[in-house]
Amino acid sequence: MPLDPEVAALLERQKSLPPRSALDVAGTREMVRRAGALAGEPPVLPRVDEILLPGDTGARQYWPSTEGALPIVMYFHGGRFFSGDLESHDALCRVLAIAAGCRVIAVDYRLAPEHPFPAAREDACRAVEWVSNQGVPVALAGDSAGANLAAVAALAHRTLGLRCQVLIYPMIDATCSSPSFATYGDGYGPAAVDMKRGWSEYLPEGVDPRDSLASPLYAHDTAGVAPAFIMTAEYDTLRDEGEAYARKLIEAGNLVQVRRYPGTIHGFFTMPGTLRLARQAIRDVAEFLKFRLVIRG
Repeated sequence: MPLDPEVAALLERQKSLPPRSALDVAGTREMVRRAGALAGEPPVLPRVDEILLPGDTGARQYWPSTEGALPIVMYFHGGRFFSGDLESHDALCRVLAIAAGCRVIAVDYRLAPEHPFPAAREDACRAVEWVSNQGVPVALAGDSAGANLAAVAALAHRTLGLRCQVLIYPMIDATCSSPSFATYGDGYGPAAVDMKRGWSEYLPEGVDPRDSLASPLYAHDTAGVAPAFIMTAEYDTLRDEGEAYARKLIEAGNLVQVRRYPGTIHGFFTMPGTLRLARQAIRDVAEFLKFRLVIRG
């Protein structure tokens, strides 16, 4: 279908900005921080804590209520493995905590190029091991590169009783070879060259792009992972790899809900203050989380 009118207007406004490919690492990180404003005004919560996870990994936990033992959604931010942080996704995590009625723990994992693969994966797996001992139902979630970390952690920790995983337009194929890379490679937000740069910053020279610890799309055994909600965007270079991963999980006998959001682009989920489709997607994710964490609990 055609681009959603709000998405088309957003892309038109962004034409005045420098292309992502022209920014250095520091400039990219600042751009992603500023883009956090597209999530809207951060809602006030009764409690927000800065915490330290094993391995000295920083995190921020968001409480929509201070009453009772709330389920936990462990969230990994996007940013192509070398940008994004607790601030860029602060408003989004607040919105998600309220919508899902869950405690959200945002993980400040190490970024490339200072800390290349497998640093972020190691931080994610340690965080999941820690959260599985908190005595409440746990879900993993993330957008883009963060969805990669949620997926690899879910694969690595199939025995920990994770209730579900939410993979938001996951960045899970370092070969960058799916058809959508060519079809939507330019003009729709992050371009093919930008996604390839993220992988080049993250993966050291000599690492096989089909290594399943980096590219979960190539995992040989995906049976027994937590039920998944996999979200893709129609006009996204990553669309086809996300849907291919959904098929892979289904073929292995896993419970999977996959939904392509028409007329929209990579990154839209983080823009509920700007895009109607983002607000709908957050409601969809919240319903899935409530079902898996509360109703089936």
